[in-house]
Amino acid sequence: MISIEELINPIKIYNPKADLGSIIKAYEYGLEAHKGQKRVSGEPYFTHPVEVARLVVELKLDEATIKTALLHDTVEDTSSSLKQIEINFGSEVSQLVDGVTKLTNLQLSSLETKHAENFRKLFIAMSKDLRVLLVKLSDRLHNMRTIRALPIEKQIRKARETMEIFAPLAGRMGIQSMREELEDLSFRVLNPEARNSIIRRFLRLRKETHDLIPKIINDINQELRKEHLDATVTGREKKPYSIWRKMQDKKEGFTRLSDIFGFRIVTESETDAYVAMGSVHRRWRAVPGRFKDYISHPKSNGYRSIHTTVSGRDGKRVEVQIRTNEMHEVAESGVAAHWSYRNGERVENPFVVDPFKWLRSLSDGFVQSENPSDFFEHVKLEMFQDQVFCFTPKGEVIKLPRGATPIDFAYAIHTRIGDSCVGSIVDGQRVPLWTKLKNGQAVSIIRSDAQKPQSSWESMVFTGRAKAAIRRKLREEHRTENIKIGKEIARVSLKKIGKKATEKALNTAAKKLDFSNSDDILAALGSVELTGDELIKTLYPKKVTGLSSPVFGERQLAFIGLKPGQEAKTASCCMPIPGERIVGIAIRKEGITIHAIDCDHLGEIDDNHKHWLDLRWPEGEFKTPHPTRLTISMYNGMGVLGRICSLIGERGANITDIDFFDRKPDFYKIIIELHVKDLKHLSDIVTSIEADSDVSVVERTREVSEILEVDKTKLMIPGQKE
Repeated sequence: MISIEELINPIKIYNPKADLGSIIKAYEYGLEAHKGQKRVSGEPYFTHPVEVARLVVELKLDEATIKTALLHDTVEDTSSSLKQIEINFGSEVSQLVDGVTKLTNLQLSSLETKHAENFRKLFIAMSKDLRVLLVKLSDRLHNMRTIRALPIEKQIRKARETMEIFAPLAGRMGIQSMREELEDLSFRVLNPEARNSIIRRFLRLRKETHDLIPKIINDINQELRKEHLDATVTGREKKPYSIWRKMQDKKEGFTRLSDIFGFRIVTESETDAYVAMGSVHRRWRAVPGRFKDYISHPKSNGYRSIHTTVSGRDGKRVEVQIRTNEMHEVAESGVAAHWSYRNGERVENPFVVDPFKWLRSLSDGFVQSENPSDFFEHVKLEMFQDQVFCFTPKGEVIKLPRGATPIDFAYAIHTRIGDSCVGSIVDGQRVPLWTKLKNGQAVSIIRSDAQKPQSSWESMVFTGRAKAAIRRKLREEHRTENIKIGKEIARVSLKKIGKKATEKALNTAAKKLDFSNSDDILAALGSVELTGDELIKTLYPKKVTGLSSPVFGERQLAFIGLKPGQEAKTASCCMPIPGERIVGIAIRKEGITIHAIDCDHLGEIDDNHKHWLDLRWPEGEFKTPHPTRLTISMYNGMGVLGRICSLIGERGANITDIDFFDRKPDFYKIIIELHVKDLKHLSDIVTSIEADSDVSVVERTREVSEILEVDKTKLMIPGQKE
């Protein structure tokens, strides 16, 4: 365990004005509180808080955060209370310790809804003070460094949680070195064979190249001296996980990767950074498509640097990063640089992004989110993003995650532009909306006020903002459509008993059924959450007798051809209606089921015609409704659907369900389930719909909701003995 002197010596250098006495007091308090406690490895427990504090010191954070690191487990694992922490170390430290304790208690390793809600709570805690997250990240890093002491099942769970949550968070906070180490430590647990394979290849490559890194550093320094540049050059091998991920993404072998070796040039000024880039490109050939200027187009976490890949010594491809000292500080410490000290004073680094800006932008559009899983999905996409930079026609830069499409681009500009997007032009050429955008492309969005977001867009977009906007608009659109349909259902249903669907009647029903208003009642009718008969029963219970439609699939009718006492019900696969030829199939225990003669599933039930019963519909006019389905292709225009529903209602049929599918900007298809009297009634309805100029196709459809599987040994003829 490191001593208090080892902990405070670096603090004396970067913050000589710090109250070291209070830090020593926190060290001694934590040591006493954890006295006698052991870690799973057998070490004294207090070794962990001290190591976390050392990581916080490496980030050059303020004394309140250092004290929090030393005390972060006292409330959770000892008899100490938050009140005692506040009395001894003040309210600031007490609040930070409380925040870290709450983060520790959140379960984040599952994608289930309750854990998505916990993830939302994590961000709420972060938004109050990001130093809580910095302590938690340091806590997780030390736990991952010592994870081998845990049982293997717990190692895997913690490693997966670290890979999914904490490593991306560290990256999003701009602490790249911490992110890389967290990823690699998790990789060691989750895929040890792959990691060991990469390490073996590194050792082999090192032997073949005779330690190439010092040679390339010397080559770069020679070029910089020619330009009289004062810069620091360092080099390293990439982490095994970083190499493995690139091998998976690029589908390339180890030796073909272009950035196994990484070199960094840190200059005094931005001008020197560009001069250094020029000297590197003069010395070695730049690899096309491998240049990124994050100085002129910084990442959203504040990261600034020039990235270029060149064919270096012996033709080996190497990546070179070039940045200034201040940019380097942000690249290493991220948002932690916001609280960093130098010579006892808080340093104002011009490149540090407001640490709360991302949290505010992250929550934008999710304040009213009803689904925690949507929030969770959006956050993960934001954390894992690798950005591309595209230009509007006016030259403005739009930052998007890699994999984003023109629809993402449109929503990034404004929700209104996204909602009305009908096409896109990229670098002067019309491209499909699912095209993945690349760095530097100029994108123009083609709009139409008549356009609405399509359900298929969800699979095309990448950003959480676009997904949320599309889902929200689709919900609104469906509600509007359902209200229109509900009005027709209410009108037809109440007309059967000589009543009208007035606003007063609907509000009365809403009150009785615990809906907010009449629109909610209509939306429920349109989405089939409420039936027309249920509406009548609520408003006029005495008029219900004889109105209720028999439940489809359970109707018992006296078909001609049955023996006395025998009953039958219509099949759900073909929905036979009076006027068409039918047959009966007898199934033991289930009774007799009536199928249309052209039902596709008769052959699957029994191909022996002697088992079929030749039946006919009862004679006379049918007053009870019979369910059937129509598939309609119609123009996607204002009022078309409402007009079709009105046509059906005017002809005395009742709509019971509507499914929308195959939506396109101009046309879409719907399946309407409705109740009709007989085949002639259905034919009249089809003729009326076909006459509408905005309808292209109307046809009866017999979709199977549940395929009937019958064991042929269970078939029997009525009256036959077993």
